[in-house]
Amino acid sequence: MTDVLRRGRASLAFSFFAQGATFALLVTRIPAIQDRYGVSDGLLPVFLAAVPILAGVGSVTTEQLVKRIRPSVLLRWSQPVVLLALLGVGAGDSMAELAVSLGAFGLGVGALDASMNMLGVSLQRTYGRSIMLSFHAAYSLGGIVGASLAWAGAHWHLALWASYLPVVAVLLPAAFVGSRWYVDGSGPEAAGEGAEAGPLVFKLLLPLCLVMTFAYIGDSTVSNWSAKYLKDVLGSSEQVATVPYNVYMVMCLVGRGIGDLGVRKFGAVAVVRLGAVVAALGFAVVAVAPGAWVGMLGFTLLGLGLCVLVPQTFAAAGRLFPGASDTAIARLNVFNYVGFLIGSPLVGALGDAWSYRGAMLVPMVLVLVTLVYARSFAPQEGRYGDGHERASTADVGRGSNGL
Repeated sequence: MTDVLRRGRASLAFSFFAQGATFALLVTRIPAIQDRYGVSDGLLPVFLAAVPILAGVGSVTTEQLVKRIRPSVLLRWSQPVVLLALLGVGAGDSMAELAVSLGAFGLGVGALDASMNMLGVSLQRTYGRSIMLSFHAAYSLGGIVGASLAWAGAHWHLALWASYLPVVAVLLPAAFVGSRWYVDGSGPEAAGEGAEAGPLVFKLLLPLCLVMTFAYIGDSTVSNWSAKYLKDVLGSSEQVATVPYNVYMVMCLVGRGIGDLGVRKFGAVAVVRLGAVVAALGFAVVAVAPGAWVGMLGFTLLGLGLCVLVPQTFAAAGRLFPGASDTAIARLNVFNYVGFLIGSPLVGALGDAWSYRGAMLVPMVLVLVTLVYARSFAPQEGRYGDGHERASTADVGRGSNGL
């Protein structure tokens, strides 16, 4: 059983890595995609908004599908769809082909994100200790690799298909072969108070949905506005302006790499609170920074703070609804895309109407609201009833012998 779990954890981590690389290769080459297909500046936001909207549809659909199909099966087939859709974006010639490829990418990403996190939460429950942050660390590592490959493709003026094809040729068969070792939850999900369907479920889940939204508003602010902020507001060179996002991703990797240890030692509530405070401090430093290097410090703090919120939110949903964790995670995952849709336009509108320094204070306040909901991350006594779990190790963050 131990070898089964180890292989399952390693194969799932690779799936997170592959998805991080794939997503980075898409979003970091948006200007090249726009040039290839002749997408106007007015039409580009429509294409970009369609991806998270369809991803939300894919996540909601996954909620229904997992009632009949194991999450491992959905992950096994959704990851190739996403990889092939990325290749389609790079290889197409017409606007219609771009629309179809991005549509498939969005739907596939929704199913992929939901099923990956379902399996992650299930494995964490079986392990009886925090491991979710390690999966998201693999995603961050993939994002760094994907962004680096995208930079190389742009630097050497490679065609999009030439940048994407080698990556897909490596990741697709590796992910598909690795999928044979995915581990679903052992046995039926426990029935319990949190498992019942209806308005009560969403009422209990709502605080976590808000935290997820706020976290992704912060994340999208960094990914969409960090370069512009350093160049236009803090007066950096164009070359230096490309650094903050890479620093942010590296610090996300570092924070997630050590975050599970923090959860095991101090508990999820303490880690989430610390993450929210550090992220808010990062936004404050960015807002008042007199120059580019102080601004860089702010984005460094943002990476360390924001990186713990999303993995712990998924983990908390699994603990809160042990009898319906797949459903809870699929619903919660939708708010990933809600935050992504809100964050970039919100900061842009406030920046144009007011100031970009002032706009940075809005995600700062939203992240601080996470402190109000931090108790939602606490272990729920008596909520675990799965026969394979031991009471002393079931709740994440209690300091089990599984360290």
